[in-house]
Amino acid sequence: MEARYPSESRTILTDLVLPGETNPLNNLFGGELLARMDRAAGIAAGRHSRRIVVTASVNHVAFSKAIPLGSVVTVEAKVSRAFRSSMEVVIDVWIEDRQSGDKTRANEAIYTFVAVNESGAPVMTIPQIKPETELEQERFDAALRRKQLSLVLAGKMKPDDATELKALFT
Repeated sequence: MEARYPSESRTILTDLVLPGETNPLNNLFGGELLARMDRAAGIAAGRHSRRIVVTASVNHVAFSKAIPLGSVVTVEAKVSRAFRSSMEVVIDVWIEDRQSGDKTRANEAIYTFVAVNESGAPVMTIPQIKPETELEQERFDAALRRKQLSLVLAGKMKPDDATELKALFT
């Protein structure tokens, strides 16, 4: 199976923040943003694996900047690393100033998806990722450390076997 580039999974969703999607402060509900990120990440994971995908975990979410009513919001998702049947997807959320066109990164997230067959069982293999840019390489390398940390914390990997994670401390 031939490796794929992160750019092949790149998914961009752009939409307006409408009144029914805001909290009493007139900012986008966090749950609404999570749903938008999940959709974009799911499309990216499906593009990469060419399989049905399911959300396995939301590993990290940072709500760094409020997104006001009327904002143009762009959610960009790319697969950062593929494992046996799972994929890490990195999501960046941008707010566009409608007057100047300037974009500001407002939020970020990391989701994990699993590729499954028609019965819902994880598939045996999916294509690997071949980073093209320095940022993609950084995200690719960090994904393995995050996976090892998650496995260690879940008791599914011995700390001594987490070689990439240990390298941070030695």
